[in-house]
Amino acid sequence: MPSAKVLESKKAIVKDLSDRLKNSCTGVLVDYKGINVADDTALRKELREAGVQYSVVKNTLLYRACEDADLQGLQTTLEGTTALATSAEDYTAAARILSNYAKKSKTFELKGGYLDGEIIDLATLDHLAKLPSREILLATVLNAFQAPIASFARGIQAIVDKGGVEACAPAAEEAQAEEAPAEAPAEAPAEEAAAAEAPAEEAAAE
Repeated sequence: MPSAKVLESKKAIVKDLSDRLKNSCTGVLVDYKGINVADDTALRKELREAGVQYSVVKNTLLYRACEDADLQGLQTTLEGTTALATSAEDYTAAARILSNYAKKSKTFELKGGYLDGEIIDLATLDHLAKLPSREILLATVLNAFQAPIASFARGIQAIVDKGGVEACAPAAEEAQAEEAPAEAPAEAPAEEAAAAEAPAEEAAAE
């Protein structure tokens, strides 16, 4: 019969696994049999760099953790060797990396997974694995807005290069003055016209 210390240790492991399942947006279970040390090291490194937590787990302990995390649907996959890959933010990384490795191996297989607390089948995992990475998705979204933002930035930079808004104002006023039509010459006042005609009339009378 296991000692109290061993039981407490197992309870702690189950709790850690349960918290890990609850706090992740996605998780993938794999049968890792047949993988060699070099490939396992490289795979773990790639997953770690992608923000994916990967570890070998005991089926009995993960079984209890699935119950606590309300992921009982995963329990049917807990046979043979099992490793769990979870991600707190990236929905595609674990599925993509593990699926790519499984394609190169005759024994390494994906067994199941979940997405936002819902169990997903192998077909859904395959679709998930084919989605672009989070970085590519973000870059695509940013590129969609890049053109108008770039145009606006160039306009602002042009103003800055000319010395700011105040420096650009005189140039704008000059441009408007050149475009405005020339004003017609003002007519002489009536009194001035009468004064000009008076001498001529006096000369005619003499």
